[in-house]
Amino acid sequence: MAWLILLPWLALTAHTAVNALLLRRLSATGRTDEKIAVLLPLRNEADRVTPCLEALLAQRGVPHLTIYVLDDGSTDGTAEVVRSVAGDKVRLLTGEPLPPGRLGKPHACDQLARAAGDADLLSFVDADVVLEPHALAAAATLLRRYDLTLLSPYPRITGTGRLVQPLLQWSWLTFLPLRAMERSPRPSLAAAGGQWLMADRPGYLASGGHAGVDTEVLEDIALARQVKRAGGRIALADASGQATCRMYTSWRDLTAGYTKSLWASFGSGPAAALVVVLLLLLYALPPVAAVVLCFTGPRLLAAVAAVAYLLGVAGRAIAAAATGGPRWPDPLAQPASIAAFAWLVARSFRLRSQGRLAWRGRSL
Repeated sequence: MAWLILLPWLALTAHTAVNALLLRRLSATGRTDEKIAVLLPLRNEADRVTPCLEALLAQRGVPHLTIYVLDDGSTDGTAEVVRSVAGDKVRLLTGEPLPPGRLGKPHACDQLARAAGDADLLSFVDADVVLEPHALAAAATLLRRYDLTLLSPYPRITGTGRLVQPLLQWSWLTFLPLRAMERSPRPSLAAAGGQWLMADRPGYLASGGHAGVDTEVLEDIALARQVKRAGGRIALADASGQATCRMYTSWRDLTAGYTKSLWASFGSGPAAALVVVLLLLLYALPPVAAVVLCFTGPRLLAAVAAVAYLLGVAGRAIAAAATGGPRWPDPLAQPASIAAFAWLVARSFRLRSQGRLAWRGRSL
């Protein structure tokens, strides 16, 4: 009877495995004759925009490609780097002043979308994303194949953060029914990653685009929900073979990045507390309980707790294998990852309550 305790862990790990099998994936090659506009918002990215630009200039299978770059008030010479790397091969725009109450990235993306007036498809790319030569063509092909309005091709995450970063892919593979998300019109059943988005331009405009989410910290998820409200279809896809993203280069940057936005991920403080407690009970408590029970309690319960921990490790390993994440031994640290995530959530709510959230030199 004690083994019935494992049913939640078995169900979640099985769901991760099913989602990993059903996950849309970008092909290694592709071609499209549609007009694609790549939209690249930049703010103080002089030290890392070069690989992104070089990869965009090397795209294949997209004969009608225009790259729009917006310099959003940079003070580090970002525009000069763009000119030296790309010259007149890109259209470099100067960002408009940020209106009061609006946030920088969605405001920049809105300006870029308005500049790309004749495009069929809009591809929003962050400066830390590097695309393989056929990535844009493959994403466009996948979007059209499944009649999507918004596609979120998730890149392979590199750089600092192996303890926390893989939780992004693991979370939606474990808790989000991917096929139901694609079919359901419910805005609450939506996910997206703003590092790279591909959108059908008419559908994007019909939804309100980034102009409709320019007060949202998590503008990517807000955009996905907005697309659903307008009757569009969204999907996630594994792009780990076609794109990489070096989101953070230090633990300090990672902490700042997560802190600015985690508070907005749950809807409310009580909801965040409930989610964090459940995650701690499911993934951080079992190994501790296994060790304690091994010495103080029934050995059967110690074995059950150990198996619960191993099922959590298995789910993390499955997600890593499906999305190009670190496969081993990182999944063994799942309890520590969840504990670190809980700390980041608490920090995010604390700094928000103190009015101390900021990003890229702008107060949030």
